[in-house]
Amino acid sequence: MQIAPALAVAVLAAALSACGGVSYRDTNAAVDARPECASGPQRPGETPPTWCERKVQTEWKSDGGGEKVDFKKKDDER
Repeated sequence: MQIAPALAVAVLAAALSACGGVSYRDTNAAVDARPECASGPQRPGETPPTWCERKVQTEWKSDGGGEKVDFKKKDDER
């Protein structure tokens, strides 16, 4: 009976995807490409520069102003 939870998650994901979207951003590749970020801070207590900070961010956007659907109309009225 492992199919039921997986199906429920898939249905929930499909329903939520119609309402909004998710944007994902990560800076790991950009930090790895910079040679000055590989060595780390030179002195104890020194903070790394802001361009050497690794960040992973996810942002959820939801559309609240969607178009309403009228299910009462017949096919001839469209």
